[in-house]
Amino acid sequence: MNLKAEVTAFFDPRTFSVQYVVADPATKKCAIVDPVLDFDEKSGTTATVNADHILDFIEERGLAVEWILDTHPHADHFSAARYLKSKTGAPTAIGERVVDVQKLWKGIYNWPELNADGSQWDKLFAEGETFSVGELEGKVLFSPGHTLASITYVVGDTAFIHDTLFMPDSGTARADFPGGSAGRLWQSIQEILSLPAETRLFTGHDYQPGGREPKWESTVAEQKAGNSHISKLLTEAEFVAVREARDRTLPMPKLILHALQININGGRLPEPEANGKRYLKFPLDALQGANWG
Repeated sequence: MNLKAEVTAFFDPRTFSVQYVVADPATKKCAIVDPVLDFDEKSGTTATVNADHILDFIEERGLAVEWILDTHPHADHFSAARYLKSKTGAPTAIGERVVDVQKLWKGIYNWPELNADGSQWDKLFAEGETFSVGELEGKVLFSPGHTLASITYVVGDTAFIHDTLFMPDSGTARADFPGGSAGRLWQSIQEILSLPAETRLFTGHDYQPGGREPKWESTVAEQKAGNSHISKLLTEAEFVAVREARDRTLPMPKLILHALQININGGRLPEPEANGKRYLKFPLDALQGANWG
């Protein structure tokens, strides 16, 4: 039985990210999806404002956290999964292909001591694997293209699609990160659009085109009818041409080299050095050919 999920969104205007709590109203069990750990790249300051807001909401509603879920290793914000696990005890999870992303970025960062086996998470979900949030049925779709490891969480009558489809007026996610593929993104989108028409889709970012208020919820039917990148493109080849042309004009996310070293390590900050301070490390000239914007 596909029960109706209760979804609450938390928008982070600094990174245009949307975080979610998806709950089973009957049992008060919930999962946290794609939580943000605050980071100011200008001062190097980290904070837990976003994550603590989610924790306050969970406490106020009397919810019990069963899962802390990431859809992929994010390139534009730090994951708060590790922090939230320390506060709730709930297991962290991501798709099993995260090991491919770890291996790729382990080389880029020259990070031989990184364990590229996914052991930083409590659970690595396989394609098609099922789980539950209370009495809500959950299923994992493998949705690569934006990254090698991207997955979609289908929970009850909802799907958390993060960087595959944005709101219809914003199109689709880029596919030019290391390991990305516009063709594979097209195939992932087709699988998402094969879900029932009334399935509620929750995206992971909204960049507020034209300065409109942030939005994050659509349906399969709405995406099919109105998504600016797919509703009028009938073939994979057409989509790939449009997506790749668009990607060539985009600068890299400002935090990509900061964030990936945190997020391929399960949201762990670097260990303090002898002086008690933590240091980020990122390579120069690693993303050759990127648009400077």
